[in-house]
Amino acid sequence: MELRVANANGSCENGSIVSLYCSSQEVLCQIVRGISPEEPNNATLITWQERVRKRYGFYIGVGLAFLSCLLIGSSVILKKKGLIRLVATGATRAVNGGYGYLKDPMWWAGFATMSAGEVANFGAYAFAPATVVTPLGALSVLISAIFSSYCLRESLNLLGKLGCVICMAGSTVMVIHAPKEEKVTTVVEMASKMKDTGFVVFAVLLVVSCLILIFIVAPRYGQRNILIYIIICSVIGSFSVTAVKGLGVTIRNFFQGLPVVRHPLPYILSLILGLSIIIQVNFLNRALDIFNTSLVFPIYYVFFTTVVVATSIVLFKEWYTMSAVDIVGTLSGFVTIILGVFMLHAFKDLDINQISLPHTHKNTTPAPAPEPTVIKLEDKNVLVDNIELASTPSPQQKPKVFMIHS
Repeated sequence: MELRVANANGSCENGSIVSLYCSSQEVLCQIVRGISPEEPNNATLITWQERVRKRYGFYIGVGLAFLSCLLIGSSVILKKKGLIRLVATGATRAVNGGYGYLKDPMWWAGFATMSAGEVANFGAYAFAPATVVTPLGALSVLISAIFSSYCLRESLNLLGKLGCVICMAGSTVMVIHAPKEEKVTTVVEMASKMKDTGFVVFAVLLVVSCLILIFIVAPRYGQRNILIYIIICSVIGSFSVTAVKGLGVTIRNFFQGLPVVRHPLPYILSLILGLSIIIQVNFLNRALDIFNTSLVFPIYYVFFTTVVVATSIVLFKEWYTMSAVDIVGTLSGFVTIILGVFMLHAFKDLDINQISLPHTHKNTTPAPAPEPTVIKLEDKNVLVDNIELASTPSPQQKPKVFMIHS
C-alpha cells in the first residue's frame, strides 16, 4: 500500500486530502482534525451535555414539539387577521396580487410566530425521534381550528371535523411506517444524492407541475378550488425542507473545520430556500384570503407532510429498507388521507351538525282502521249530503267507504 499526500506542500493540516493506493484502487480521505494525547478542555462540558441529553432529551424534544404546535397554529390566525384588516381598509387583496399585508404588523407577528415555531420544530427533531415529533405536529391543526372558532368566528361542519380527524390519523400512520431517514454527514454526500438521476427526474416533475399550476390552473380555478394554492405551497415546501436539511449539514461541517465555503452547494441551497419561502408565503396568503382558516390549514398540513415524506424517500432511496408491513402501512395512511381530504372539500358547504342528524324512533303500533259507514238505499238524502261533503276533502280526514245494500 502506498500513502501519498495530495497537496503541494505535503502538510497534514485540517482539510488536506490524502490519497491511498492499494493495487488498482484509489481512496481519497480528508483530514478532519488531529489526534491529541491530552484530554480536551471541554471534556467535562461534553460529558455534562451527553448526560442531560440521555436523561432529559426525549422530554425536551416533546416539549419543543408542543411549543412548535402552539406557535404554528396561532400564527395562521394572526396572518388571517392581518389579511382581514387589509380587506377592511379597501386595499388590493392578496388573492388579486396585492402585497399590502407586508405593511401590517399583525401579519408580521404571524410570520415571526411561524418562524419561531419552525425553529422549535427543528430543535425537537434534534432531541426526539421523528416518529414522535411528526405525529405531534397534527396538534397544530387542532389548535388552529380552536383559535379560529373563537378569534375568527369560523367553524367546520360535522363532516369537516370528521375529515380533519381522519386526515391526522392517516398522516400519523404514514409517518410511523415511513422508513428511517439515512444520515448524511458531509456536504459532498448531500451533493451526490441530489445529483442522482431518480431525484433529478422527481424534482423536474415537481417543478413542471408547479409551473403549470401557477401560470395556467391557478388564474382560472384558484379562487374556486382550495386545493390549487395548497398543492403549490406543499410542493414548493418540499424543496424548502430539502434545502434546510442540506444547510444544516453545511453548518455542522463548518464548525467541524471542513472547507464547505468553497463548495457551491450551500449557495445553491440558500437560493432555493429563499425562492421557496417567497412562493409559499404568497400562495398561502391567497388561500387564507379566500377560504376558511379551519379548512385551509388541515389540508395544507396533510399535503405538505405527504410530499415531504415522498421527497425524502426518493432523495435517500429509503424504499430499499422498507418492509412489507411498512409499505402497506404507508399506502394505507395515504389512502386514509385522501378520504379525509375528500370529506373536508366535498361537504364543506353543507350545514350539518349533531343537532340536524336524523334521529331513529321505534315504530309504534298503528291504530286500527275505522269500520266503513253503512248506508242503506232508503237513506238517499244522507247519501247525497255525504257525497257533497266528500267533494272537498280535508287533508287530515281519511276517505270514507260507502256500501249500498239493495
